[in-house]
Order: sequence, then structure tokens, then C-alpha cells
Amino acid sequence: MASATIRAFFDEPTNTVSYLVWDPATMRGAVVDPVLDWDNRSGEADTRSAQALLDAARAEGVTLDWVLETHVHADHLTAAPWIKQHSGARIGIGAGVKKVQTIFRPVFGLEDMTPEGGDFDHLFEDGERFRIGELEVEVLHVPGHTPACAAYKIGDDIFVGDTLFMHDYGTARADFPGGDARTLYRSIRRLLDLPPETRLWMCHDYKAPGRDRFAWQSTVAEQRAHNPHVKDGQTEEDFVTFRTARDAKLAAPTLLLPSIQVNIRAGRFPAAEANGVRYLKIPVKPKSAEAAAGLS
Repeated sequence: MASATIRAFFDEPTNTVSYLVWDPATMRGAVVDPVLDWDNRSGEADTRSAQALLDAARAEGVTLDWVLETHVHADHLTAAPWIKQHSGARIGIGAGVKKVQTIFRPVFGLEDMTPEGGDFDHLFEDGERFRIGELEVEVLHVPGHTPACAAYKIGDDIFVGDTLFMHDYGTARADFPGGDARTLYRSIRRLLDLPPETRLWMCHDYKAPGRDRFAWQSTVAEQRAHNPHVKDGQTEEDFVTFRTARDAKLAAPTLLLPSIQVNIRAGRFPAAEANGVRYLKIPVKPKSAEAAAGLS
């Protein structure tokens, strides 16, 4: 079976890995999890990272057919619509995005949001198969971190999103709305039941203690032998107890509020208002009755 050619692009401000993936026989390709450069202090957006992906595709002679999102990201804004605009690629995500949209539409009052997965060009079902050139891609529904999480399997390579981190680091949180530690464990075991030589490509890396460089490629064998959260011998109950306690102490991601409301719309920002400026929303949640009174 032919293998995909893969180039990784690491965005250190968000610790996110994007990928350019293509079929060397046909030179048809896809981008996985592209990042929009976002300055949260100023509200400024830039496309440097996305441009690097496009430049690489053009330099290699790759025609992009897909922008593949592994899930609705909470730590960076997606550049999917910009990639689509400049390449014609379709935007795909797991069908579980409909549940994420249902959860967050009222949180942000997104009355202008199209229903049922709108803004995405395709919603992938579990087990669905499609092609990038002559390469067959299998979609694996791996919820738990979010309901929309999907992994994309191309031969012996799988893009796992946030379902796993590097084998010396661990696993992602499961406390976002719609997330569930028990479901995440079962999704991880689904991946770790694959052949040991299967290559796993991460969406993030934070440098495990003792490692001085960023890394994003692991294997099933390495995860089963070394991952401190889910290595062989760690039971489902062990994982749920650990993950629940750990998640209770974690702060919200820095870019959670802008990311979610943009990413559930496939990267589309709200329409500009009369002054020509687009605005994102910040829900205000007072912690006490006294605080609520102070907001009136």
C-alpha cells in the first residue's frame, strides 16, 4: 500500500502542529488543522502560518483537495476558510461537530449561525472512507476530548488530533462541555489496538519534562509502553480517576473564547457591523450574587 508524504508545521505560540499531507503518485493533498495567527491582546489576525502551508504545497506541486479538522479546537483559531479561499479545498470535520454547535450556539448567542454542521463542506461519519489522490483515508470517531474528535487514518499513519499527546507526556483534558474521560479512554484504546508499528501524528506538543525539543510523531507501540496515562496496565477506572482529578485543577485555555465561537463555524468570523469591524463575544459569568449586582 502506498504511503502518504507528510510535512509538519509547528506553531509555537499555540503549541499546535499542522500538516501538509499528499499522495506522491497523484500530487493531490490535504492540510490538517491549519492555524490562524491570532494576537489575543490586540484582536489582530494574520495568515503567516497558513501561507507557509500554501507555499509548501505549491513548492512541492501539490493540489489541495481537503482541509481536515480533527476537532473544534479550543486553543487556536483555524485558518481553514483562508486555505479554502486560496486553494479550493473543501473543509471536513467529524459529524460530532453538530453536538458541539448545539452546546455552544446559545453560549455565544450565535443567531447568525447556520444549523446542522453549516459552514463545513463535509461532516465525516465514523468509518467513512474517502480518497486523497489514490490514498484511501479512513475516518475514526474518537470522542472524549470533544464530541467532534475524529482521527484520519492513511495506511500506517493516523492524525489523532488531541486524543493523544506524545508518549512521554500523556493525554488531553476531557472536561470541556460534551467531553468525557471514560469516553476518551475508550477512544484511545481503539487507537492503541491498532498494529504496534502504526505511526501517530499529534496535534500538540508541550515538551515533556526532560525533553528539550518539540516532537509530534509517536507509534502505537511507544504509547502502549510509555504513555503515563494510558500505557498497558492502566485501567479505565485508573484513567477516569486520574483525568477527572487533573482536569479539575486546569485553567481554561487562553484562546478558548475566541477559538470556540470561530471554529464551530469552520473558521468563519461574524459579519462586519456598520462600522466595518467584526466583533467576537465574551460571555460574562459573575461568580457570586454580589458580583452579579455589580454588573447591573
